[in-house]
Amino acid sequence: MSRYERYDVTDEQWEGLAQVVPLRGRDEWPSRVDHRTIPEQYESAEQRRMIVLRVQVFADAREVAEYLIAQIPVLLDLTSADTDVAKRILDFSSGVVFGLGSGMHRVDRNVFLLAPAGTEVEGAEGEDGEEVVGGRTAGVPRS
Repeated sequence: MSRYERYDVTDEQWEGLAQVVPLRGRDEWPSRVDHRTIPEQYESAEQRRMIVLRVQVFADAREVAEYLIAQIPVLLDLTSADTDVAKRILDFSSGVVFGLGSGMHRVDRNVFLLAPAGTEVEGAEGEDGEEVVGGRTAGVPRS
């Protein structure tokens, strides 16, 4: 007997050892105990909510990201921020918007609407009449 013969097995020897598990559809998998299903047409108060943030220091920029990650639109007011701080906050916010596939719309001088992906914004135009979307901004904040 060669040293490899003990590894030679036939299908009959394996029969009955492995069970074939049929594939399940997407809706047939068991859910977690605390999982709640929400219908697509459900309009919660959370979905209609919008946050206004008057940011003055760069440390507050994290709040912008947290709201956008939670799919909550943010009206970002940079009018009271120092010019250099406003530029940093706008740069950070643009990166968050781009990373999440959200949109950025200029509302007024140093005021921007950051809308999560899937949010429709009508009539969002910059000072020059150009629409501002998808992480683009219509200029640098001015104080």
